[in-house]
Amino acid sequence: FSNSVIEHVGTLKNQQHFAAELRRVGKHVWMQTPAKCFPIEPHYLAPFIHWFPRRVQEKLIRNFTVRGWLTRPSAGEVRGFLDEIRLLNSREVAELFPDCRIHAERFMGWPKAYVAVREFEG
Repeated sequence: FSNSVIEHVGTLKNQQHFAAELRRVGKHVWMQTPAKCFPIEPHYLAPFIHWFPRRVQEKLIRNFTVRGWLTRPSAGEVRGFLDEIRLLNSREVAELFPDCRIHAERFMGWPKAYVAVREFEG
């Protein structure tokens, strides 16, 4: 069971390792992650910010997101957030979980999260 963890392990390579280990140890798998294509970034509570290049995100996160307003992160903390969080698209989720059924949770027609499910047969 993994609820909104895989996007916090940093790089695609780390996400590949995380997914492989989840699939290796779990007879059943249930993994949920926010969808990169959803217009609201759930960690910063801001529209569209995750679609901008990193250098633009670094400038916007502190002053134009709910998280920035509430916590007033330093430039170093913002870089840390950006190094940690990597949202996935549907193709990446399908590639990371090839033996799972992929379901898109939707809100007003937009995929807001992806769920990978593998049920034990045996």
